[in-house]
Amino acid sequence: MLKVFLKYDKGSIILSGLGQIPYTVPDPRTNQLRAQALYHSNIISYLQQSGIEYEDDVNDIIPTPQLNVSSNIKLSFRTYQKQAIKNWLGAGKKGCIVLPTGSGKTIIAVKIIEIINSSSIIIVPTIDLMNQWTSILNKYFKVMIGNIGGGIFNVSGITVSTYDSAYLKAPYIGNKFDLIIFDELHHLAAPGYKTIAEQFTSKYRLGLTATYEREDNLHIEFPKLVGGIVFSSQLNELTRAKYLASFELERIYVKLSEEEKKQYEKNYCLYRILLKKLGINLRGPVGLKKLIMISGKNKYAREALLARNNALDIALNSKSKIEELTKILNENQWLKTIIFTQHNKLVYTISNKFLIPYITYKSSKQERHDVLNGFKGDRYNVIVTSKVLDEGVDIPDAELGIIVSGTGSKREFIQRLGRLLRTKPDSNKRARLIELISSETQEINMSARRKQALRSI
Repeated sequence: MLKVFLKYDKGSIILSGLGQIPYTVPDPRTNQLRAQALYHSNIISYLQQSGIEYEDDVNDIIPTPQLNVSSNIKLSFRTYQKQAIKNWLGAGKKGCIVLPTGSGKTIIAVKIIEIINSSSIIIVPTIDLMNQWTSILNKYFKVMIGNIGGGIFNVSGITVSTYDSAYLKAPYIGNKFDLIIFDELHHLAAPGYKTIAEQFTSKYRLGLTATYEREDNLHIEFPKLVGGIVFSSQLNELTRAKYLASFELERIYVKLSEEEKKQYEKNYCLYRILLKKLGINLRGPVGLKKLIMISGKNKYAREALLARNNALDIALNSKSKIEELTKILNENQWLKTIIFTQHNKLVYTISNKFLIPYITYKSSKQERHDVLNGFKGDRYNVIVTSKVLDEGVDIPDAELGIIVSGTGSKREFIQRLGRLLRTKPDSNKRARLIELISSETQEINMSARRKQALRSI
């Protein structure tokens, strides 16, 4: 009687002793079968159902003590959180939970870790989030929390890793965890990162995100990598139920100075002329991607891209925006406020002019910690940032958001709005998000694309 032998090999599974089996392909180097680690549980199910004898040496799961939440902490769940957990369990302990920022996705994950009660790894996009998750997990579980990222490689029964580090280390740790959780799931679909999910054998998988769909449609990979959507709730549903703060949006249009307008029109006109010369239609993201791809070899494409960037830089960083920002800050000086910009240059300009603490990707861990703690307390009422606070970081006190500049990304817009929507002490208090837009520029179209996000929330 045939017997199949399975073992883990640097992110994949090697099978010997059988000529053909689903989920596998022949490896011409070894004359054996090889499969993505992702399919480990599928292969075992097939062998069992087919009555094929096998020896499984794939997993080397890290032993963990009983993973009970600390007895001095009482977990309480909202109705939708309970339903999300129930749906995930009912879907075979796989799948994605889609909830707005501030709605308590992390506490759902904590409960799921307790239920699975086995080695678990959480994948997050940034060092800040790795540290934040580690702090939360230390609060709930009396075990050492491992970290992979920022120069640290410390694997434990519960481990938090950045996507970058998981991408590098997956071949060596992919068979050590029963549960894998992808926070800010939308990052996983990137061509490199998706191999993380493919190289882990974890039979239990959870994806958490506020923005499931990607504009490049790569989210179609998620059902294979993590499982389908098992629970989703819209922002408007949770605001109506008072789980999140209600909000209002305001758009303020500012005019370019005469010199800015002259330079903007000069650069944008050149951009359009060069696009026509190149025969590129910029409707949708494909045209811009094509322009960027050929700019390395084509002189006109380089000139077009430079002209576009110059025009956009003028629109996003208009001096009129600073004047309008002055008015807004004076009128709302007692509100906890986050100012968002597209580029660090404007962060520093605003920080220097208004003496506001800032956070950028260049800020050290200690600087970020100090600024965020000062903002959560009473030291700072206003902070300014580029993109590092767009997702994940816990900022419970923000009441006013000001987008001085941004992209046309719907995801970015939803994430920035989400920074403001945690429930307020006064349940009748509404959060506000203000956009500053340079009139008579392409920034109007960018704002319109962001606005489309509101239809889906």
